[in-house]
Amino acid sequence: MSSSTAVRRGYKPTSSLAAAVLLVLGLAACSDGESADKTADLQRFYDQKLAFGSCEGYATTAADAQAFAVSPTAKCARLEVPLDYDDAAGRTAQIAVLKVPARGEPIGSLLMNPGGPGGPGMSMAAAATKTLADSAVTEKFDLIGFDPRGVGASTPAIDCFTDAEIDAGDATTSVMVGAGRLTEEDTRRIVDRCAEGSGGRDVLAHVGTRDAVRDMDILRAVLGDDKLSYLGQSYGTRLGAVYAETFPQNVRALVLDGAIDPHAGTDDRRISQWTAFQRSFDAMAADCATRPDCPLGTDPSKATEKFQSIVRPLAERPIVNADGTKLDFNAAYGAVTAGLYTSAVWPKIIEGIAEIETGRGDTLLALGAAFAGRDADGRYANFSEAVFAINCLDEQRHTPAEETDLKRRIQEVAPYTDSGQGPDGARDPCEFWPAEPTLGYPYATDIEGLPETLTISITGDPSTPYAGGLSLAETLGGSVLTVDGEQHTIAFAGTDKCVNDIVADYLINLKTPPEDARCSL
Repeated sequence: MSSSTAVRRGYKPTSSLAAAVLLVLGLAACSDGESADKTADLQRFYDQKLAFGSCEGYATTAADAQAFAVSPTAKCARLEVPLDYDDAAGRTAQIAVLKVPARGEPIGSLLMNPGGPGGPGMSMAAAATKTLADSAVTEKFDLIGFDPRGVGASTPAIDCFTDAEIDAGDATTSVMVGAGRLTEEDTRRIVDRCAEGSGGRDVLAHVGTRDAVRDMDILRAVLGDDKLSYLGQSYGTRLGAVYAETFPQNVRALVLDGAIDPHAGTDDRRISQWTAFQRSFDAMAADCATRPDCPLGTDPSKATEKFQSIVRPLAERPIVNADGTKLDFNAAYGAVTAGLYTSAVWPKIIEGIAEIETGRGDTLLALGAAFAGRDADGRYANFSEAVFAINCLDEQRHTPAEETDLKRRIQEVAPYTDSGQGPDGARDPCEFWPAEPTLGYPYATDIEGLPETLTISITGDPSTPYAGGLSLAETLGGSVLTVDGEQHTIAFAGTDKCVNDIVADYLINLKTPPEDARCSL
């Protein structure tokens, strides 16, 4: 959701064969007619050695530092990659990498990505050492977390707004949902701000998924793995699917948890996603209605209307705290949406809605801050800004009329997001981005030679609806694990043995579950 928005070392080739394999990889990455010199320029990235050492200085937030502290064996390094793969001799980027060595004799590396786009993989891998402390996965795999290009500790990183601007609600990149208007001047200024803070327009032009998966292949090779084993969640399933499309010969195992439908373009996916969020809102409201003090009332059919009456006034009269944080309409519906990712947070959402009627916004602001990666000292992770920039290269562009129509349709399927101001003023914030979208739809189709994959899809997932996971599994010709529950992603959360055992068996033994496999949360 935007804001106001894995590899066997048991089969070591000889040095001459390794060189031949890497040469083939370099050639495969180049288009017809590219020069031998350019191939050599790319080859040097595959030949680099990672110098793993202390992780001091890699944490960009207090949450990262806390995650790193969970794993005393973690080591960090920076992987150099071309900023522009069509100019491999030119400017470079550095991908921040965290490695947690296997507790036993490793069979390879497991690359991990938590989604977003914009989620930091380094802290995901570090935290997994706790949730997977007794798992065969941490015995058999080195866990590898990486912050994709533009994200977290990788450099250059996307930076569009100051922390104070985010606190004040002045860091808007989209009004596709919620309140507000954007003009042509606004969208030009947003791109200028992002370019200035992120290191230039060439950075903004090269943070999309298709560049990121090429970084992943260099990382795979530099780690010494012949094949990739990977766990991706949410947006991370897109990374995995596009990697499979680009480098099918290099795939060993893919776990895709909370999957994005590769056939659904931007409009269809957004409508499906917001329909699912409204369904989750309604389920939360029905649960709340069983309690006499529910701020949404005791009639679930009127809960959205009641919610609107509570939060719509915030569009004109926001709640402003002494520290500068502001609960306006966008912050309120955004925090509620963040909480809808898992039913475990529903009580906190209800508490926050009730607070608004007393003139307070503490709980919803805390939910929104946690989702955005805000530290107690007011520093923000660049999660939301990276989401925006990566999506500008992955999503389909709209004219102002098309963006307005999409907002109208979203308000129809998810009225809890409707500020009452109508859809007018919606505008594609990427309209002046310095590069055209590079992903294309559909993607990851008709892949030949791809090994068996495992897609996990949760029936009540509000962010990546269940049907999307079925579509990805069918597209990849892989297996699907259905999980009954109300949340977004589940693998290795430390809460479900059924899911974790199936994932471990697949990653270690390459054994997929039976066709009717099902787990319940």
